[in-house]
Amino acid sequence: MQQESLIEYGSRRVIITITAIFCALLEIVDTTIVNVALNDMRGNMGATLSEIGWVVTAYAIGNVIVVPMTSWLSQQFGRRNYFAASIIIFTVSSFLCGNATTMLELILFRFIQGLGGGALLVTSQTIITESYPPEKRGIAQAIYGLGVIVGPTLGPPLGGYITDNFSWPYIFYINIPIGVIAALLTLQFVRSPKYAEKKSASEIDFIGIILLALTVGSLQYVLERGQEDDWFSDPIITTLAITCVMSLFLFIWRELTYKNPIVELRVLKNGNLRMGTILSFIMGFGLYGSTFVVPQYTQGLLGWTATQSGLLMIPASLTTAFMMPIIGKMLEKGIPQQYMVAAGMFLFFVYSFWGYKILTPADTGADAFFWMLIVRGVGLGLLFIPITTLALSSLKGQQIGQGAAFTGMMRQLGGSFGVALITTFMARANMSHRNDLVAKLDINNPDVMNRANGLARNFVAKGMDPQTALGSGYKILDLSINKQAAVLSYMDVFLYLGLLFLVCIPFVLMVKAKKSGKLDASAMH
Repeated sequence: MQQESLIEYGSRRVIITITAIFCALLEIVDTTIVNVALNDMRGNMGATLSEIGWVVTAYAIGNVIVVPMTSWLSQQFGRRNYFAASIIIFTVSSFLCGNATTMLELILFRFIQGLGGGALLVTSQTIITESYPPEKRGIAQAIYGLGVIVGPTLGPPLGGYITDNFSWPYIFYINIPIGVIAALLTLQFVRSPKYAEKKSASEIDFIGIILLALTVGSLQYVLERGQEDDWFSDPIITTLAITCVMSLFLFIWRELTYKNPIVELRVLKNGNLRMGTILSFIMGFGLYGSTFVVPQYTQGLLGWTATQSGLLMIPASLTTAFMMPIIGKMLEKGIPQQYMVAAGMFLFFVYSFWGYKILTPADTGADAFFWMLIVRGVGLGLLFIPITTLALSSLKGQQIGQGAAFTGMMRQLGGSFGVALITTFMARANMSHRNDLVAKLDINNPDVMNRANGLARNFVAKGMDPQTALGSGYKILDLSINKQAAVLSYMDVFLYLGLLFLVCIPFVLMVKAKKSGKLDASAMH
């Protein structure tokens, strides 16, 4: 009998794990799948560039608002019901997104989809972590990590394929069958743990909820729209930045003084979780930042299609997937997490420096990126699981969900900060490189004149009059300057991302060395 129930428990655990990974994948693939289809949506909806950016922004804001509250919401409605409801909200809003006819509808449904999606990520991590005993958690995080890391890289090629062969609404419709299956499996197999009774309506921290939504909502808006609206010269951005700081201050004060806080900030007293949260932020910065830079470069400068640049990222994520179980085993063997994180950061530095070395304006072939991205894949594996396991290593019971919510939120915010800083930095760098290059182009310089005249002769041969031909010659020179400036900006981004990771390594080694005694003790319990 004992044997049978063990087998049943084992198979239930497998089903739960698969369900949780599917949900995490749904959520993450949806963060990146849309990027590829933005141009098609824009044409279809007749939207401007900044309006279409909102399709991504709205989802991110919905996500980031709900993630910190997931632990509390699970407790309030029961984890199974909350998880199932989130999947249903996500699936229904996916259908509505595909059917949206106006820009406003699409943005609204994307926001609702983000509210449903935020829960999928964190709750699935909590469910997986709790389904396994502490000594097997390294493996559990490895399984979860597969979904989280393969997700962002599957998005673009899948989105590219669907957009090239069908039409953009299908990138939303593809969620529907998976969502339906996941919801049914959740209702059947996931159990809700009893940690605390639900609160009555009068005890709910509504002020906390509002302050939280204001804080992360405005922060996300400022980060996503900053560069486009020229940062603080835009009144909306300035107002929201002030709102964000004020509400953050009030939110922290409220959560520490109120007896039923919506986000349990006291969990951060745990040193490992504190460190894990900071590292998650840096990892999000690197993960989303570099996932953003490479496709931008290959599509913008090398003129690749979305599917091509998406496929470029696949070997790297397969490498990460391959690394996951190995790293899970290494953690079980007791190799200190800080060494693995440091190694991962060093590999990220190698990857970035490599990127800095190989970029050329002419043509960087796919094979030039191949090994560099493989190094990134290995580095990511070494960062992801050790950071997550480290963060949750000495938490128990209800704290696991709260801890997972913090690391999840910080990873998301790290990603938003990364993309915002990179776009801003690139726009500024582009201008300064362009000015430097233009300053070196003297019209009286014989080389410049020969080049322009040579181009003009080609145009005349094709039947243009000499005056227009010379103008076109200079235009082509101008285009090549723009291209050079863009390449230089991408090189800068790679260099600085690499240096960021290099600078973090000593801190990682330092912080953990002090706490390793405590970590071992908690691992033995």
